[in-house]
Amino acid sequence: MSAHVLRRFAAGGLLVPLALLTACSSAAAGDGSGKLSIVASTDVYGDIARQIAGADAQITSIITDPAQDPHSYEADPRNQLAIAKADIVIENGGGYDDFVDSMLQAVGHPGTVLNAVKISGHIAPPGGELNEHVWYDFPSVQKLVARLVDALTTAEPSDKATFTANAATFVAKLKGLEAEEAQLKLAHQGDGAAITEPVPVYLLDACGLVDKTPTAFSDAVENGTGVPAFVLKQTLDLFSSGQVKLLAYNEQTSGPETQQ
Repeated sequence: MSAHVLRRFAAGGLLVPLALLTACSSAAAGDGSGKLSIVASTDVYGDIARQIAGADAQITSIITDPAQDPHSYEADPRNQLAIAKADIVIENGGGYDDFVDSMLQAVGHPGTVLNAVKISGHIAPPGGELNEHVWYDFPSVQKLVARLVDALTTAEPSDKATFTANAATFVAKLKGLEAEEAQLKLAHQGDGAAITEPVPVYLLDACGLVDKTPTAFSDAVENGTGVPAFVLKQTLDLFSSGQVKLLAYNEQTSGPETQQ
């Protein structure tokens, strides 16, 4: 699989509709504008909300820095105030952004909460852990968009046509990405891939690629623990033996083992 194809697939497709590396515009919720207030845990979901709600909502993304790990994020009083005043809260769930659940519980939030993992229907495999990175699973994103349209329509029934049209435009982008996944799958079904941590596994699966990485390696990187020497050797051997054609590398968790 050529590096050119992969770069175009990422930079030209995935990052645009989901805004994985860019911050959507943020403003304080409940600012007196009279608009619906939507608070998202990260700008991935804030950008989705912006594209569906359009000018009818004020969007606040709590985390806008791609280098910030939501697992360890510590919310502040301003975040909690935004949550308290939000009409709609969008969180990833699945243990990814637990700080949102803590704030929801603290303020007794009465509004609508959209939990992407719960909406996706993904569950942990027997004896394994749930892959909570569902924004890389385009069917799950489509389910979230449908629920967001319902929530927005309930709040502002007169704008249903706008929300529905915006959602159709957004889903069309996702369908285009799914078509690219299908093309890659035709060309690379069964090819081996390696990961530094499980973030892109849904995407790789849809492209027909098989994750060959020792679980102990990706778990250690994700959890910030040291990779045992024999596990690192097993992982490096995947490349020297030609078992993998692609490395999916997360720059947010760079370290000596991942750089090797």
